[in-house]
Amino acid sequence: MYSEWRTLHLVIKNDQGHTSVLHSYPENVGREVANAVVRPLGQALGSPSSGHESILKTDKEVKWTMEVICYGLTLPLEGDTVKYCVDVYTDWIMALVSPKDSIPLPVVREPNMYVQIILKHLQNVFVPRQEQFNSQIRLCQQVLRSVQKLARDSTSMARETWEVLLLFLLQINDTLLAAPTVPGGIAESLADKLIGVLFEVWFLACTRCFPTPPYWKTAKEMVANWRHHPAVVEQWSKAICALTSRLLRFTYGPSFPPFKVPEEDASLIPAEMDNECVTQTWFRFLHMLSNPVDLSNPSIIGTTPKFQEQFLNVSGMTQELNQYSCLKQLPQIFFRAMRGVSCLVDAFLGVAVFKNIGFQRLPKYGISRPRADSAPPTPVNRLSMPQNTATNTTPPHNRRHRTVTVNKTTVKTSSASTTHSTKVQQQASSTSPLSSPNQASSEPRPLPAPTRPKVNSILNLFGSWLFDAALVHCKLQNGVNRDSSMTAMATQATMEFRRKGSQLSTDTMGSSTVFDANEFPDNYEAGRAEACGTLCRIFCSKKTGEEILSAYLSRFYMVLVQGLQIGDFICHPVLASIILNSPALFCCDLKGINVVVPYFISALETILPDRELSKFKSYVNPTELRRSSIHILLSLLPLPHHFGTVKSEVLLEGKFSNDDSSVGDKPVTFLSLKLRLVNILIGALQTETDSNNTQMILGAMLNIVQDSAFLEATGNQVEMIENNLLKSHSRTNSGISTASGGSTEPTTPDSERPAQALLRDYALHTDTAAGLLMRSIHLITQRLNSQWRPDMSISLAALELLSGLAKVKVNIDPSDRRRAVSSVCTYIVHQCSRPAPYHSRDLHSMIVAAFQCLCVWLTEHPDMLNEKDCLKEVLEIVELGISGSKSINSEQQEVRYKGDKEHNPASMRVKDAAEATLTCIMQLLGAFPPPSGPASPCSLVNETTLVTYSRLPIVNKYSFRYFVLDNSVILAMLEQPLGNEQSNPSPFITVLIRGMSGRHAWSMQLCHLSRTARACQRMFVPEARPEPKNNVGIKYNVKHRPFPEEVDKIPFVKADLSIPDLHEIVTEELELRHEKLKLGMAKQIKYETALEHIKEEEWRKKSYPDPVTECRPPPPAQEFQTARLLLSHFGFLSLEALKEPTNSRLPPHLIALDSHIPGFFDDIGYLDLLPCRPFDTVFIFYMKAGQKTSQEILKNMDSSSNVQPHFLEFLLSLGWPVDVGKHPGWTGHVSTSWSINCTGENEQQDQEETGFSEDSGGSVFNGEKKVLYYADALTEIAFVVPSPMDSSTDSTESNVSEFDGDSNMDLLPGILKQPLTLELFPNHTESLNSTQRLSPSSRTKKLPQGRTVPPLGPETKVAVVWLEQYDDIENFPLSDLVAETSTGIETTTNSSTSIRNSAPEKEVPVIYIHPLYTGLFRVKVHGASGKFNMVIPLVEGMVVSRRALGFLVRQTVINICRRKRLESDSYNTPHVRRKQKITDIVNKYRNRQLEPEFYTTLFHDVGMNSCTP
Repeated sequence: MYSEWRTLHLVIKNDQGHTSVLHSYPENVGREVANAVVRPLGQALGSPSSGHESILKTDKEVKWTMEVICYGLTLPLEGDTVKYCVDVYTDWIMALVSPKDSIPLPVVREPNMYVQIILKHLQNVFVPRQEQFNSQIRLCQQVLRSVQKLARDSTSMARETWEVLLLFLLQINDTLLAAPTVPGGIAESLADKLIGVLFEVWFLACTRCFPTPPYWKTAKEMVANWRHHPAVVEQWSKAICALTSRLLRFTYGPSFPPFKVPEEDASLIPAEMDNECVTQTWFRFLHMLSNPVDLSNPSIIGTTPKFQEQFLNVSGMTQELNQYSCLKQLPQIFFRAMRGVSCLVDAFLGVAVFKNIGFQRLPKYGISRPRADSAPPTPVNRLSMPQNTATNTTPPHNRRHRTVTVNKTTVKTSSASTTHSTKVQQQASSTSPLSSPNQASSEPRPLPAPTRPKVNSILNLFGSWLFDAALVHCKLQNGVNRDSSMTAMATQATMEFRRKGSQLSTDTMGSSTVFDANEFPDNYEAGRAEACGTLCRIFCSKKTGEEILSAYLSRFYMVLVQGLQIGDFICHPVLASIILNSPALFCCDLKGINVVVPYFISALETILPDRELSKFKSYVNPTELRRSSIHILLSLLPLPHHFGTVKSEVLLEGKFSNDDSSVGDKPVTFLSLKLRLVNILIGALQTETDSNNTQMILGAMLNIVQDSAFLEATGNQVEMIENNLLKSHSRTNSGISTASGGSTEPTTPDSERPAQALLRDYALHTDTAAGLLMRSIHLITQRLNSQWRPDMSISLAALELLSGLAKVKVNIDPSDRRRAVSSVCTYIVHQCSRPAPYHSRDLHSMIVAAFQCLCVWLTEHPDMLNEKDCLKEVLEIVELGISGSKSINSEQQEVRYKGDKEHNPASMRVKDAAEATLTCIMQLLGAFPPPSGPASPCSLVNETTLVTYSRLPIVNKYSFRYFVLDNSVILAMLEQPLGNEQSNPSPFITVLIRGMSGRHAWSMQLCHLSRTARACQRMFVPEARPEPKNNVGIKYNVKHRPFPEEVDKIPFVKADLSIPDLHEIVTEELELRHEKLKLGMAKQIKYETALEHIKEEEWRKKSYPDPVTECRPPPPAQEFQTARLLLSHFGFLSLEALKEPTNSRLPPHLIALDSHIPGFFDDIGYLDLLPCRPFDTVFIFYMKAGQKTSQEILKNMDSSSNVQPHFLEFLLSLGWPVDVGKHPGWTGHVSTSWSINCTGENEQQDQEETGFSEDSGGSVFNGEKKVLYYADALTEIAFVVPSPMDSSTDSTESNVSEFDGDSNMDLLPGILKQPLTLELFPNHTESLNSTQRLSPSSRTKKLPQGRTVPPLGPETKVAVVWLEQYDDIENFPLSDLVAETSTGIETTTNSSTSIRNSAPEKEVPVIYIHPLYTGLFRVKVHGASGKFNMVIPLVEGMVVSRRALGFLVRQTVINICRRKRLESDSYNTPHVRRKQKITDIVNKYRNRQLEPEFYTTLFHDVGMNSCTP
């Protein structure tokens, strides 16, 4: 900058202005003259009578007197002569400020000329004297105060006077500070004041009379000779921070975070200094200290002229350079200088750092990292002070004016601390700089300012210093010690030193025989660590899409490679600083950053499995170090799966394999790193004690397990090349030796690497998703019932992790699933059995969460209950939750039956959770999703549906009989069959069962026949008789004889002839009579024969059997009173069931409801509106780069060309599209949810919607006609993509005032006139057309007066923001977009609490998703940590893959909303709300009848004599 200018060293050397004529005389002459002349002047000034005129009147008198005073200033300090001289001169120089009578008139007339002479004379005061040490200090301070006042207050100083003043200050500083520091000497005492006055006056000169380049160059060269004084670096840091504060104020505008410095430091910069002057002064003053890296090389600091003068003593013998105590202070000074540079970098980044409270000394080390709302003024140890324990809850979008504050610190350098620097270092290492009692509290890392300069710009300013400092005393790969002494300046100084007889060696360019830089091996680690940390913060501040020069990137990666060395060259402060400041390093899309992945993995293997971190405790807080390590681990976990078999073509020392064998020279795939990362993850969980860190690890565990499962499910699992070899590498890399019988001796160079034994079992079965899932379940369940029991936040996170693992679709052994269920049951037993004083709401929240986790496992794996032991264990836990004790207790041998136990649950919340679990087991297991789909676990049928589809004109809503069973179940019975065209009518009944779990429709028919018989016969017919068989064979005409034929052969005897024949005795008379009789007989025979033939014909034609005589069964009944039959068959019509129970307020087991009481159907509709599952809402926004307003963001989703393709893929991974008009579940707004009777739109509209969605950027899912929906057995979520509201619908908004909280039971009067529906306001919604009904304006509309909706508990909604540019988080207008997140729940009231109209901005959790160039996604979660701390699986800083993004976002939303319900005092579970409403209905509409009246009504038909509908 000043290469063409000459310095003022010759001018200063040849200037004799500080000498007097009396120096030519003998010493005693000058002393006597001075004593005689000065005493009256000094006494006159000291006399109380002021206002007297000076005795000196002319120029000649004044000049002669000044020659005497000049000599007097060189005298020894005995007596008052020197003091009188100083008094006179300090009085006279005020002639430029405010002339007084005591000042001679010539001085008043020409003050500039005389002041210039006086300043030159005053140099003699600062010449070191051996005696009267304290007196000289007081005189010097008096002169400095006068000079300070002169520069501040004078308005008439000429340029020549300013230049003399600056040279005066430079000379006196050089006189005292250039030489090696003498412990306890005047230079050590005055250094702080000297430098402070010089810098302040210099700034005043810049304002009023800007110094010419020779002055800047001279000052720079002189200051370089004073840098062995700590005060020089401290004052430089204060001054440059104050200048930077002013510079940033006008350079970046008011939106940039102000860089606040203490008032004392800010006052160094004159208020009247204009912006251009500040700019010029800032850049020149920044380089006033020259290269601060020189402070790490004693061979440069120790070769200044004043050092060389003392280096060679009078006899010409060299004294040891390393005996100078000031050079032993160089490591501390180097650290302070780098801390000053770090402070400037933070200011330019707009990164807030932590406030510093005043302290007395600096510890040996200190590692800075971005913290909350302030910055250090001086290079001090930010991590050595007690830190503010308050968590910064300010949302990122509200931190428009974050301040970077620097508090004043007082550093008192005592002679003891200077002389015994080694003792100070030992003291610093014995106590941890981090002594904050609440260090574990989670603090959000502040984001750099959006308008910050580019990385290249910052590195152009500070890069050369930082890169050199980061490699101080590092041996690079070629064996050359990289040191700042490699600069030409150092080389020249070293060669000159050698010519003067020194023993310096240039072999290493950084060490010598007289001063070995390695004598204090750890000395410069603090400054180096500060530089490495600053570089990491700079590169982590890279903006999305920003380009960084390749030279800077490669140099930075070399710094990381050196700083992350693990073996013999490990440097713990540097390693800790890099880790602390690099949590987002792998989330910034740095080109080539994956080259250093193996080095970071090795570093994490050193840190995370180490429980104590004893080697790091003296530098940093172990909890913070572990937290940053976990952040890095979160960003590394997806890499092996994402890059798979991609090989690294750039090998740095074979670090990808971390093996010394020949394999290390071959490119190794990213997939080979998976096992090492998993080992680190599991080892970290084994050793972690901090609550926040543990929760982050748990979130990462679900991420890696789910990602592995998805990868295997899609069939993209790549076979590892040389599988066995890679496994052996992975185990070796983890520090595990499988030789010698499974011993756990470390095999890495760092033989002291701790806690590796914990990883012994984890390297065997974690190659697959199933193995990883199994190990995760084992580890979580073991710790859940041991170390994590008392910690509520960890317990909740562990239960959430188990719930997430239950949803991982991987086949594992049933015993592992049983282990998870059993551990949750054990956890519930332990928490319920804790002593009464420990029972609190928080404890009960943990038990409720455990029951919820149990429900997730049972619904995801219902076959587990097929095992008798598992079923028994689960039901015992349910019994414990409901009653407070088990029937079978291991401590008590006797069995206590459930009916004999006194119910004493842990709390009503625990009892409700247990009842919900029992309902889940009995009603959901194996029955979800139902045939109607997952949108509703209830039947999509109600009274209106049944009436509509019944073909009987006499059926109406009053045709239902309403009964209540056990005060908990409402039965609506429709006795008429749905159409009487059946040929075989049987007793048929349709029952709507409304219970605590929902509404279920059952159609029941009385069956007396088997299913086969019913299929063959239409009605009952008795068994038929067999048909008669008339064919009896051949009929023979046989004449029957009275006697056998043998009789005719017997001859007659006389006796036979004794009886005459008839004809012998017939007379005529008899003959006539005989003939007449004979004719009559013939006629009779003929008649009878004919009659017989007729009878035979009639019989032949007659049916068989005879219907007249046949015995038949009675015909079956055609009309039934099925309600009476059903209740009777169930045994509910006994007298005992109808009687009021004694000594109880409960109603009988069976009661009837009177549906004719006004408001009955309103309350039934109200009950149907109470959801059966928790419901959540997610609002998704897309934010393009640079957008700031809500309208811009809402318009992005209008077209697919406005959004990234991955965004649409992400949307469809969250849920499936549903039609709002036909959807029976939650739609994101109460006005359109849980509707079962909506008729679909016409076909043309459906086709139009389909065509619109093809080019939609997601706005089709804005809740008007479509929405994204997800549901399982336990919860349902609506994903809404808000779009801009149509201005034409704004006028339809109603501004009706809110109704009172007491009116929430005043039911909808209009439901009586409308077909019953599950919509909240059928009158209101049907009066609108479909567009108005579902328009966004209606989503934000207030409810009309007199209408009410069920109290649905706390509003659970989450915002998901897709960011094209990560820095736009600061500009996301959440407060403006809260209005777009209306769900209608905010207008409901609760009997105990009125929920506000809209959720406050800070109560809406936001999940930010930023796509990286690698195809992975960076996640930031804001506002999700509440009373119970953070929610998993997504935590801030996590990087996830495309496969797992949708699942993890959905699971995080479920967990956020569950946590919110746990925190809410007003939330009741769905079955409890329904139970309360059923009780209310029973009390209002109970038909109070005596038993005879009740029986009588059962035999009467319903609806016939009642009012018409």
